[in-house]
Amino acid sequence: MKKKEKKGGISNDWLNTYSDMVTLLLCFFVLLYSISSVDSAKWKEIVKSFNPTDKEVSQIVENSEGSLGNYDLEGGFNGDGEDTMFNDEFDELYYKLSKYVEMNGLDSDVEISKGEGFTFITFRNNIFFDGNSYVLKQEGKDVLDQLCYAIEDVSDSVKEIQILGHTSQASPTEPNEVVSDRFLSSNRATEVLVYIQKKNIIGPEKLVSTGFGQFRPISSFATKESRAKNRRVEILITKNDSIVRSLDNYYNEIYGVEANETQTENSQDTQ
Repeated sequence: MKKKEKKGGISNDWLNTYSDMVTLLLCFFVLLYSISSVDSAKWKEIVKSFNPTDKEVSQIVENSEGSLGNYDLEGGFNGDGEDTMFNDEFDELYYKLSKYVEMNGLDSDVEISKGEGFTFITFRNNIFFDGNSYVLKQEGKDVLDQLCYAIEDVSDSVKEIQILGHTSQASPTEPNEVVSDRFLSSNRATEVLVYIQKKNIIGPEKLVSTGFGQFRPISSFATKESRAKNRRVEILITKNDSIVRSLDNYYNEIYGVEANETQTENSQDTQ
């Protein structure tokens, strides 16, 4: 006679469900850990892959080390820094250049400002050129190399790059000789433009150079220190969709004074 099978035994089927749940939890925490530090460049590519028609990707999150790029140049854009949220691609230019200036102790020689649709850079005369010379110094070339690396990444969003050359009145009371003054400022601006153009980072039609001589001062000619502020090269980089503005508007926003007002004051001092 066949024996009846015993019923009521304990089943181990629940172990399969439990192990699946633990595995899923493990994968979830590994995923959280993997995205806890995001490389901004890689994250941007991921976002762009989902929005191939979108030219601008907003609010790109940097990694915890404040990575501002993948450049391996010494003193370049691969250092530590504060977390930054980029509003768009063009904003990266300002943050990268600011970080480079800070890391290399160039705060007294290079001033970088940012406004609506533009980045404005002021280079003190001694960083690019020796007195009465328009031959680029190696120090100036190194700085321009970093500028070019930063511009290359955002070149599609750049409308125009203006290089503005300025001299200063050598004497508090006597204006400079016109020909040498104008040529010196123009040649300096042109030298900077040519150096940038040779890097092939942006269309040459977007590059413009202008020499103002001593006639766009941002300080008075009264003292040696104030005259030194006027010896400078400026680079104005505008965004594609930015509103066309006059140079006086930029000067008023950057320096806090109208260039025409400073020029009038200097003319009165000379008289």
